Amino acid sequence: MLLLLVLFFPLVAALLTFLSGNKLAGKVALGLSVVELAASLLLVKSYRMGDAASISFISNWISNPHIVFHVATDGLSLLMVLLTTFLVPIILLSSINKPVDNDRSFYALVLFMQFALIGVFVSMDGFLYYIFWELALIPIYFIALLWGNGKDQAFRSRAVFKFFIYTLAGSLFMLLAFIYLYQYAGGFGVNELYGLNLSDKEQALIFWAFFIAFAIKIPIFPFHTWQPDTYKEAPTVGTMLLAGIMLKMGLYSLLRWLLPVVPHAVATFTPIVIVLCVIGIIYGSVIAIKQGELKKLLAYSSLAHVGLIAAGTFALTNEGLQGAVVQMLAHGVNVVGLFFAAEIIYRRTGTNDISQLGGIRNVAPIFATCFMIVVLASVALPTTNAFIGEFLLIYGTYQYNTYLGAAAGLTIILGAVYMLRMYQKTMLGETNALTAGFTDLTLSEMLVFAPIITVIFVFGVYPKPIMDMVQPALDTILNFATK
Repeated sequence: MLLLLVLFFPLVAALLTFLSGNKLAGKVALGLSVVELAASLLLVKSYRMGDAASISFISNWISNPHIVFHVATDGLSLLMVLLTTFLVPIILLSSINKPVDNDRSFYALVLFMQFALIGVFVSMDGFLYYIFWELALIPIYFIALLWGNGKDQAFRSRAVFKFFIYTLAGSLFMLLAFIYLYQYAGGFGVNELYGLNLSDKEQALIFWAFFIAFAIKIPIFPFHTWQPDTYKEAPTVGTMLLAGIMLKMGLYSLLRWLLPVVPHAVATFTPIVIVLCVIGIIYGSVIAIKQGELKKLLAYSSLAHVGLIAAGTFALTNEGLQGAVVQMLAHGVNVVGLFFAAEIIYRRTGTNDISQLGGIRNVAPIFATCFMIVVLASVALPTTNAFIGEFLLIYGTYQYNTYLGAAAGLTIILGAVYMLRMYQKTMLGETNALTAGFTDLTLSEMLVFAPIITVIFVFGVYPKPIMDMVQPALDTILNFATK
């Protein structure tokens, strides 16, 4: 029953936040999200104790077609739940002192999205999973459309509409795949769909139906074209939700639904997918180097990083899957820190144009230090949380193919180029008219950076708890994916 509490509490919290009124909505949402984090930590305790009643729930839902309300957590889904419940309070705190029109609707939508995201990660029935997948799209669409940063309303509408159509179209392919699988399995549950005896042609069709949906969400090159403009036009809270958590839906789904269900097709099409991922790594990095707008630079940086995660996933080695899971957590935390830094710069200066900045370290040393730590984590400096993940991902890809592994490893070099170059141009040098009055971090802003930096170093030095928690789930996935 504890899992049901963790799943449905954000939905109740969204309603309470909406009813609390505009003046209190932000504080109510933040407080309730902290309660949700505490509940998810209790769920970790129950998982470690093997309390099946607390970490799973199954009940007949619809008799024809046979659909079961089945939610459960293994180490993989539990890590994604923890990432979600950890980041949402940080994201809410980052916006708590920023004026927002119609506060109660804005914060209620954030909590509703948390409910949908958790639903995606704990659903063990494909139809239930699809419902939560679609539900997650609704709040982020309105958050990006109604509270976006872009001054050009028409351009923002086009960017958000493109994102909506891309994602919805990909979801329809996935739904068709689930319907087709149901004809064979008689149900949508993971236990029914894993290990089905499908022909190679059928597996190929299912593979591409799933892959297109997940590749759009992640995104993987060339399904990424919605990403840069959407990240730029969305409010920073929306961008954090997209980059920090929502894209993990696609990466998680590769592991949960694609690899174990159609293993022969995975083996057949892995060379194509990994080549696309490597192209995305290099393409995203090169475009990031050329970017002059901070949020778009971070968007292309994210494209490069998730390309590496996907490549390591398809390498189908234990090291590659371990690296993918560790890096999902690291990327989620780090990218939220980076976009929060970009938001602070925008609040103080009114611009994210890198060429107009400079010298911020001279007037805001605490902010410059926090920003530097997150930047170094994003380029996988040893002792930071991204180092072990990137190492395992590159090693896993190298095990699959030496040349592709070497090409994927370029992400470290290119990432250091564009991130350190960006930091140099924004933080170092002399102040100018825009940056001379830049004020240092407030207490609430320091409280946002504090848990991010803590996670960066704690799991950078000691990632073993993550690996131990997810290894049984990865063993199951590999067992089915390599048959």
